[in-house]
Amino acid sequence: MADRFRGFLPVVVDVETGGFNAKTDALLEIAAVLLELDEDGAMTRSETIRYHVKPFEGANLEEASLAVNGIDPEHPLRPAIDERDALQRTFREVRRAIRDNRCSRAVLVGHNAHFDLGFLNEAVARTGIKRNPFHPFSCFDTATLCGVAYGQTVLARAAIAAGLGWDETQAHSASYDAEVTADLFCDAVNRYRDVFEEALRNAPPQP
Repeated sequence: MADRFRGFLPVVVDVETGGFNAKTDALLEIAAVLLELDEDGAMTRSETIRYHVKPFEGANLEEASLAVNGIDPEHPLRPAIDERDALQRTFREVRRAIRDNRCSRAVLVGHNAHFDLGFLNEAVARTGIKRNPFHPFSCFDTATLCGVAYGQTVLARAAIAAGLGWDETQAHSASYDAEVTADLFCDAVNRYRDVFEEALRNAPPQP
């Protein structure tokens, strides 16, 4: 894995939020999907880490966004934890995966990835967490990859075009969207495995 992405570990992240403004709107769910390489060098989806998140104090909640993701932040049976706790638990597992894969840092993979990365970075700043394993601005955007690989940029349409199917009843939950995004990323990466291996053979020796 370290050789495939220059020491970076791709980790698929999806967030569900109370709006589109990362500075003011609540982070309500976060899911991170770890990836691995099998014995043949094909990339596959591994563990999913998911947490419901309590809105931070003073967070904005847009009714339109809640209607889309179906989240009721005040539901008594919602197993939400504090934002800082959710991030620390997620980052702990990501750092473990970084070590296991002998990588130097994680890079966020997401569908329209800068949206997820923006909310992640704002939550890190808000909670004062010092050890963020993710690169602060680099990311892999599957909307772009899917446009190249399948001719589709919408997550649902790309999943159908890739033969993965799409369950509308599960859509807009962080774990489902992250897992579909992970499967799309793996499929796109695996399609170019032969190209990558040829590039490795032709690469000049490192000084």
